[in-house]
Parts: sequence; C-alpha cells; structure tokens
Amino acid sequence: MIKTVFSTGLPIDERLMIRKNVIRNGNGNKRICIVTGTHGDELEGQMVCYEIARLVQAQLEMLDGEIDIYPALNPLGIDAIQRGIPNFDLDMNRIFPGNVNGTMAEKAAYYIVEDLRGADLVIDIHSSNLYLRETPQVRINVLDEARLVPMAQHLNVDFVWIHDAATVLEATLAHSLNSTGTPCLVVEMGVGERINHKMCSRLVTGIFNLMSIMDVWKGHVDTSALISPMVCKGDKVEFLNAATSGVFITDLKCGIVVAEGELIGEIVEPLTGKVLSRVVSPCEGFLFTIRAYPIVYEGSLMARIYRL
Repeated sequence: MIKTVFSTGLPIDERLMIRKNVIRNGNGNKRICIVTGTHGDELEGQMVCYEIARLVQAQLEMLDGEIDIYPALNPLGIDAIQRGIPNFDLDMNRIFPGNVNGTMAEKAAYYIVEDLRGADLVIDIHSSNLYLRETPQVRINVLDEARLVPMAQHLNVDFVWIHDAATVLEATLAHSLNSTGTPCLVVEMGVGERINHKMCSRLVTGIFNLMSIMDVWKGHVDTSALISPMVCKGDKVEFLNAATSGVFITDLKCGIVVAEGELIGEIVEPLTGKVLSRVVSPCEGFLFTIRAYPIVYEGSLMARIYRL
C-alpha cells in the first residue's frame, strides 16, 4: 500500500510528495523501515528498496509483520541529481528532527521523523559522495553501541565503525531517531551517482538475514556467504590526505587489507609526466575508503584505513 508521508505545493501546479510502500502480512507486530534518498546523488539505496519490495511481495506469505520502504526522502534532489534540496542549497540530513512550523524542508523532516518514530528498526541507506568509494559499512554513535552493534553484525557488511559521540552530527536522521528511542542503523557503501550491484545484493541479503533473526521474515535466507564484519572502536582509523594537487592514479579498490608502507596510489602531473607524491599506507590495516574522483587538491581525503 502506497502512503503519503508529506505533501506540499510547489510552483507551477506541482507537488512535493514523500511516499512510502507499506507491506504487511501475518500477526507479527514488529515494523522494519528501509529509508534512503536523503541525498539525491546517492543511488545505491534505490536498488536495495526495489529488491526488498520485489522479493517480499513475491513471497508475501513469509512476512510476519510490517516493512515500510521509503525510497526518496529527498525526491527533488534525486530528480535533479543533486545532493541537497534543489534551490535551497540545503543538506536534508542536517535539519532533523525538523519543525512543524518551519520551512518546507523543516516540515518535511518533522513528518518523516514522526512517521518513523516507534519502529523496531530503521535502516538508513547512504552511498558515498562522488569523490570517495566506501566498502559496505555501518556507522554507529558510541552512545548507541550496546544496542546497535549486535544488529549491525547481521547486515552482511565488511565493517562497523563506532564513532565518538563528538563526531556525530545531532541534526541527522539517525541521531534524531536513536536519541528518542527508535533504533536506526546507518549504512554507507559505494560511490555517488552510481549503483554497485554486488554491494546492493549483499546488503539485501543482510537485511533479510536481520529480519529473519528479528522474526519478521520466515523465508529462506542464504547464510552460507554472510560476512562477519570488523568492528572498529576507538581511535584506530588513519586518515590519508593528499600532500599535493594533481591526478590520483591507483589500481586498488576498497575492502582489502594493506601492509604498512604499501603504495595506495600516486598523484601525478599530466603536463610533465612527473609523480608529484605517493600515497602510502602508514600501517597494516583494512582499507575501507579510497578516493574515487581522480582530481585532487592538497589536503583532499585519499583513503581511510582501520589499523589492525
């Protein structure tokens, strides 16, 4: 059943509509929410929502509870292929929990939070931006570690990153929900403006696995290839930044273990054919973020490595 979460008028007789697909069956009283599209240039979640809706409706008798699918919290951004809300220059994930008496964006954020409030689990799916590629991971506020890490470990991701509370922005959807008692897991994967089918398929399997553990899904889940993620807690992440401006050349992909001193890539100058600087791993560790967009400037983030 398609329901409207928020609707408001736009210029030239158009409307902004944020909608969800409510799929319910059986006598179970648990509600799982799949949320994505907060940033219009993050598209991995679109495939995940499609696959979840398709597979659940094909085996509806295996569902015992409710699944709510919100594929586009920022539909204008998705239509315009813009990260924020077009014409407002506004990151939607910086205005939660919103304000019922505020601007259009603040009202939308308010009604989204109210609609999600009370769910047994919210999975907030993000891609990276255009510049960085991320291995499938879950990011968790250290204040929510005890409650959320056990769930995140069933999502078939490579990595669980427990952030210090000071680094978590309070105006995000996840913080707004977690701070008021509705558990929310933030998934990051892939790169902006693209869809990685393999990563999406892995997450879909993980979501069904977690729903099975929560007794919402009674169907078969292929657990043979499920991954037990690395859990990173504390100050064990190395941030590698560019020493020079130029073009970044690399053959590496994220999701691998690198050795101390291993070459991650080179920053080169096309005009002269010179190597301007080398990006080298400072430690043995798990490379979970790597630069995807090759044009870099001094100080640009090149990689993140979890020290092993």
